[in-house]
Amino acid sequence: MLNRRQFLLTSFALLAVVQGAAAQPETGPALDPQFLPQKVDFTRDYPVGTIVVDTANRFLYLIESKNIARRYGIGVGRAGLAFSGTAEIGRKAKWPSWRPTDDMIRRNPGKYARYADGVPGGPNNPLGSRALYLYRDGQDTLYRIHGTTEPSSIGKAVSNGCFRMLNEHVEDLFERVPVGAKVVVD
Repeated sequence: MLNRRQFLLTSFALLAVVQGAAAQPETGPALDPQFLPQKVDFTRDYPVGTIVVDTANRFLYLIESKNIARRYGIGVGRAGLAFSGTAEIGRKAKWPSWRPTDDMIRRNPGKYARYADGVPGGPNNPLGSRALYLYRDGQDTLYRIHGTTEPSSIGKAVSNGCFRMLNEHVEDLFERVPVGAKVVVD
């Protein structure tokens, strides 16, 4: 028979296991290994620190040295495919707030109108844990490189135009690039 102390210790241990399991994110299908961060040969000539977004192949490259880049998988949608040219990281945010654009609300009010006042930063925010804001000529383009609450979207055409990454991948990129870093979108 259990005494009170053994009962309490057993109860606390069981509670810790249950809480630990609840805190683990849902894993879902495994990410295709090509979309995991990795160093790759990159022969196009860009300065170190430049971010190159390859929308057609769903990759983002951070130039680390001559002919070497760190490659990440991304998800991108139709509007992102229309965005091309150069920009710069105008600002960065941890656990950013989000508001759908007016175009998003007009295109799909049933889905987006309820968020017209915005969503505070946090684990349920569509921008995920980090956001890098793309600017041109000092103006916000409304395009972002950001995390996602939908890991299965990486490698697919799925967003409203921004370039989405797994949260842990965008956190890594966030720490590697400064505000002012050049971004080239192909």
